[in-house]
Amino acid sequence: MFSYYGSKSKVVKYYPPPKHDKIIEPFAGSARYSLKYWQNDILLIDKWPVIIDVWNYLINASKGDVLGLPKMTTGECIDDYKLSEIERKFMGFIVQSSSGGRKTVSPFVKNTEKPLKRIADQLFKIRDWKAIEGDYLNLKNETATWFIDPPYKFGGQDYKCSNKQINFKQLSKWCKTRNGQAIVCENTKADWLPFKPMIDMQGAMFKTTEAIWSNLPTNYDHVQRSLF
Repeated sequence: MFSYYGSKSKVVKYYPPPKHDKIIEPFAGSARYSLKYWQNDILLIDKWPVIIDVWNYLINASKGDVLGLPKMTTGECIDDYKLSEIERKFMGFIVQSSSGGRKTVSPFVKNTEKPLKRIADQLFKIRDWKAIEGDYLNLKNETATWFIDPPYKFGGQDYKCSNKQINFKQLSKWCKTRNGQAIVCENTKADWLPFKPMIDMQGAMFKTTEAIWSNLPTNYDHVQRSLF
């Protein structure tokens, strides 16, 4: 719904569909998997409070609330507008193309009118969602589809929750013990689970291969596809 570093917007359709009515995303970010399957029972968790504040704002916002936010163009600054604290947090994700907390409209965004309209038109999808601040380790082990998309071990540095804060050995054990369906995202540089190559991704500077681990069989156990 909004841009965030590591978003699965380009590859979400390649992940296995949920096998359970409930989807839990313990590293919520922009929750692209849940948005694809928005009619399910959705629970978002994230350790960064700004993410959860923004999700709860959107869950409760009207189309008028979102469409009433400033239509900004490249170079304009959020500080030039009278906004509430939560509106400022939300607009911090709109004015940039990767992560929140920014103030100036990026040349990659050009203007905020289109993303605001796109978000306003999707608000109906998230009305029944629940978003809570917290650590994945404290979650109840429910039978659900767990879409687990942590900061990559050998990824970029734009995550607010740094990969240096994650004990990947601990995370590996936690993923393996999930009840129901577990889908874990990474790239092929990672070794904390036996990841399978999924699809090639051409980034702005270099190419990587997205990888997947699941406690259930997937189409990627023996096949790699290329997106570009």
